[in-house]
Amino acid sequence: MRLNTLKPAEGARRERTRVGRGIGSGLGKTAGRGHKGQYARAGKGKVKPGFEGGQMPLQRRLPKVGFRSKLARDVAEVLLYALERLPGTDIDFAALRAGGLVPADAKRAKLVKKGEVKRAYVVKGVAVTAGARAAIEAAGGRVE
Repeated sequence: MRLNTLKPAEGARRERTRVGRGIGSGLGKTAGRGHKGQYARAGKGKVKPGFEGGQMPLQRRLPKVGFRSKLARDVAEVLLYALERLPGTDIDFAALRAGGLVPADAKRAKLVKKGEVKRAYVVKGVAVTAGARAAIEAAGGRVE
């Protein structure tokens, strides 16, 4: 066996179909492109993705649904009853992060009313919902 005698197995490589080479080839005249139309033209066969020939495309027929705020990724929600896990009564962003209530990638935090508050907390520099504010103040704490 020599490198110059190597050949692929019989039938492994088919010859390229040559279109537009006469009626006897089976792909003469229109060369398999049909009659007229966008796909029959030279160099103009491409249509942009989603184009349906002038019909209103599917992505425009369907209703737009929902909204995802880019700011929501930066804000961590902290439930009110989770404050009981923190040792002190002074609550700020650093204390929430140190207590493990806020993930490392969050830039801000917001207290949300869920559960009860038993201690009088002093909340500084953290967003608070109206219900959470009322619950903190009812327990004798304050929001600054």
